Amino acid sequence: MQIIILINFAKKSSLEMNRLETLRKHLKEGKVYRRADLLQYTNAPDRHLAALVSEGKLSKIAQGVYYVPRATVFGITPPEDKALVKAFLKDDRFLILSPNMYTMLGIGATQLYNERVVYNHKRHGSFVLGGRKFRFHNKQNFPSRLTEEFLLVDLVSYIKDLAEDKTALLENVKRKASGMNNTLLAKAVEQYGGIQTKKFFAPILVKSASNG
Repeated sequence: MQIIILINFAKKSSLEMNRLETLRKHLKEGKVYRRADLLQYTNAPDRHLAALVSEGKLSKIAQGVYYVPRATVFGITPPEDKALVKAFLKDDRFLILSPNMYTMLGIGATQLYNERVVYNHKRHGSFVLGGRKFRFHNKQNFPSRLTEEFLLVDLVSYIKDLAEDKTALLENVKRKASGMNNTLLAKAVEQYGGIQTKKFFAPILVKSASNG
C-alpha cells in the first residue's frame, strides 16, 4: 500500500513539474502577462507563478500582472510602458503622455516630472507599475495619438498641477496658439477641453480666425 502511495505521489510530482516546465517554455522575454493569460499552461497557477517569481523567471509588477525580464549587456530591461498599461487595463484604448512633453511645445515649460499620465476608459488614480508611477484618468475623449494641438489643450486643462510659473506659461501659450493652425486647434479645444479651457482659448481662436 505504501509503495502504491509513493508511486502515485511520484507521478503527481512528475506531472506538476511537466506543467511547470510547459509554463516556463511559453514565457517570452520582455513580454508582460496577466495571470489569466497563463492559466492554459498550468494546473496550479498560484504555486507555479510563485515558483517562477522566486527563481527570477518572472517579476510581479502589479496584482495579477507579470513581466518576463529581458537581459541585455546593460542589465535587465524594464517592460515597455505601452505593454505594461495594456496588461494592467486589459484594454488597448488608452493614451500615455508625460508632463515632460510640454517642454517640446517651446513655451517655457522647464520642470521635469517622474510620472506618466494615462488617459483611458476604465481606471482612475495613481498606481506604481514596474517601479514607475502612473496617474490614470478615466476620460471620455482623448485622441489615439499625441498631437501638438492636444498637448497644448491638455497643458491648459491641467496647469494647476504643474510646478511652473503659471502666469508666464499661459502668456506663452497664447503666443504659441496664435501661430498654430486655427482649425486644428479649435477642433482640439472643442473635443478635449473643459469649460475653463474653452473659455481660455475662445478669444485666441476668434482673433486668429479674424486675422486669417
